[in-house]
Amino acid sequence: MSGESDTQPSSSQTQSKACCTTVPEISVDELDDEVERFAALANPTRYGAVRLLVAADDEVCACNLAPPLDVTQSAISHALSQLHTVGLVKRRKDGRWRYYQATSIAEELIDRIDAHQEGDR
Repeated sequence: MSGESDTQPSSSQTQSKACCTTVPEISVDELDDEVERFAALANPTRYGAVRLLVAADDEVCACNLAPPLDVTQSAISHALSQLHTVGLVKRRKDGRWRYYQATSIAEELIDRIDAHQEGDR
């Protein structure tokens, strides 16, 4: 019998091993915003548009984004609208033209992705 008590932890040992680690508080609204941003980037056209805008020195007309991504003007307009809704691009209208620019959030996300990929090489 003495061998059994040696292999089983006492109740005080069990209690001291219990998980009591607290986690930081997180806002459900902030999580929802982040998930929407990542979901927006999960599409090749939208991701490509963000990459092009981050690489651009200045704002870019929507009409100049469709050819390098090999999509229609309608497709790029829809993609840019979605990216604007989630806060990854800013837009400015000038007559019938719309100009887009990456937000600081988009720039930081792309920078972090690039840094991570460079670390894997």
